[in-house]
Amino acid sequence: MTDTGRSATGTPGEEFAIELLDRAVSGMGGQSRSGQHEMTRQVARALETGNHLLVQAGTGTGKSLAYLIPLIAHAIESNKPALVSTATLALQTQIVGRDLPRLLKAITPALERPVKVALVKGRSNYACLHKLEGGFPSEEPAEGQLFSLAEDTSVPHFAASMGGPSSQLGREVVRLREWAEKTTTGDRDELLPGVTDKAWRQVSVTSMECLGAQKCPMAAECFSELARQDAAEADLVVTNHAMLAVSAFEGLAVLPEYDVVVVDEAHELQDRVTGAVSGQLSVAMIHAAASGARKHTAITVDALNAAAGNLELALDGVPNGLLPNGLNDEQLDCVDQLREACRAALSDSKADGSAAADGGRQLARSRLMLILELCERLLTARDNREVVWFSRASSFDPGQGYSPPDETAPVLVNIAPLSVAGRLREGLFAGHTVVLTSATLAIGSAFEPAAGGLGLVGEGAPTWTGIDVGSPFDYPRQGILYVAGHLPKPGRGVSPESLAELETLITASGGGALCLFSSRRAAEEAAEALRPKLEQTVLCQGDSTMTALVKQFADEPDTCLFGTMSLWQGVDVPGGSCRLVVIDRIPFPRPDDPLMTARSRAVAQAGGNGFMSVSATHAAIRLAQGAGRLIRSTGDKGVVAVLDSRLATERYAGFLRGALPPFWATTDPKTAVAALERLARENA
Repeated sequence: MTDTGRSATGTPGEEFAIELLDRAVSGMGGQSRSGQHEMTRQVARALETGNHLLVQAGTGTGKSLAYLIPLIAHAIESNKPALVSTATLALQTQIVGRDLPRLLKAITPALERPVKVALVKGRSNYACLHKLEGGFPSEEPAEGQLFSLAEDTSVPHFAASMGGPSSQLGREVVRLREWAEKTTTGDRDELLPGVTDKAWRQVSVTSMECLGAQKCPMAAECFSELARQDAAEADLVVTNHAMLAVSAFEGLAVLPEYDVVVVDEAHELQDRVTGAVSGQLSVAMIHAAASGARKHTAITVDALNAAAGNLELALDGVPNGLLPNGLNDEQLDCVDQLREACRAALSDSKADGSAAADGGRQLARSRLMLILELCERLLTARDNREVVWFSRASSFDPGQGYSPPDETAPVLVNIAPLSVAGRLREGLFAGHTVVLTSATLAIGSAFEPAAGGLGLVGEGAPTWTGIDVGSPFDYPRQGILYVAGHLPKPGRGVSPESLAELETLITASGGGALCLFSSRRAAEEAAEALRPKLEQTVLCQGDSTMTALVKQFADEPDTCLFGTMSLWQGVDVPGGSCRLVVIDRIPFPRPDDPLMTARSRAVAQAGGNGFMSVSATHAAIRLAQGAGRLIRSTGDKGVVAVLDSRLATERYAGFLRGALPPFWATTDPKTAVAALERLARENA
């Protein structure tokens, strides 16, 4: 369904939502749009009928207001909290810090009562008062561990562990302690400037490490508990996809009971949920858990260390990559031995009911419980359709790109669900009304590719409606899609031909180029090669913080910014500072990505096209996100240049282009250069 403008009639709920929208837009000094009206009406209708809704709302539609208003009206009428879930911190902050205060100021006089808003994050996002008071033991930082479970999560003594408060970590923890005495929320995101993850771990605990409200002596003052209490009494709760995943998959009461939820940035939901329920096991983890258990519970840990040694031998020399049949028999036996050792250690370390709250014991037991859970999943992976693979640290970082694996690094045993569709269907869509929205949710006019990964397609799937409310932008007049069909197919790195093409385009535009690369290495190579040849300043991801780089790019109209996936989404630079967006290659997942490979094979085994269903769909959504950086306001003009000839020559090219905004398209380099030269003169 496409944007049809404002409907002539509707239910009382729809009409009230439209009335509130008009009031809000007028009160905020804006101008209403037909797409915004239609989205508001459709969301209100879905909340009334209980039918799931997928809404694609292009950049500039004003979709936040379009869904917040019906949510607020529904929450007041039903007296139940309504949820908004986002993928990124930036949008969470925008909704709570900017959109909602302005909206509520405009519409509160028309409501029955004031609206209470709450923000809910994972426990580790809040400072732990009990930890700050010394309720968790001081430990020496665990060097060389591979992830947070094996890293220090205590508050160490400065002199013993950090070389005194003169060290960077020491200074950060001192500042954290001072801040904790003043803050009313304990929320890490309110701490400006921020601190490193390592410093934050000194003052926070994970949900598994937390003593719980029944045992913790600081429970009445706990920032996390207070946030949850606020959420239980709120009309509107803003949270994130990871919390939604924990609620849906684990059935834990991390969110208040709700009946409706809007999932914004819904194109990210499948990946964020998968990431939240994925796990890693390493020998280093086991040794760290054994050491903590021995130190804080005084139990014998010989069985744990023996299991770690046997697993290390079983993993010696294994190559990175997918394990289509899971672990082999020897490895499974080692995991089974580890499971039994964890069970025995947990039994031996259990405190009697009269024991005082012991942070050290809880910390040790939380590590054992996590390893036990991972063992159970690895042993039942095949039956539960979970994917298992081996990797080594730093072999692939989605934000930085690929780097060759260090074959001498410790092995990580990874596990993730083959599909989150079934669990989302049961835990999220059953019993709740869900509205999913994004600027890139459909490919062409088809919502099925996105819906399928979320459990909305197939036997037993719930009913849903998909609607595209359009965009206020005139894409054919405002933007050009230039595909460099004459270039060779991309190989490793950036080819000389692509570098020459990039130099020509940037020179023609006089800068103002956001250049998006598939890897950090490619971005750095291109920046190094072109800086001596270009008059314009070239910034590259890693030169400074991302916030500082984007600000400089926006403030300096002729500056260029090179970067990777973290720039493909969320960069909002309207105006002439971003008049050229260059994409070096189609953002397919890596051919050796274990989870994507497993999902493609599963689709093929079921008779489908694994490449189109998984890799091409993944690429199409991300390509649309990257291209969406160009036109951010009705006055913007520019060119999206794709230096991957496959977007012009391969059979799947039409499918990928169907996800892009309807720019005027060309493969003629002279046409693209002439357009950029005109833009450069206009911005001079």
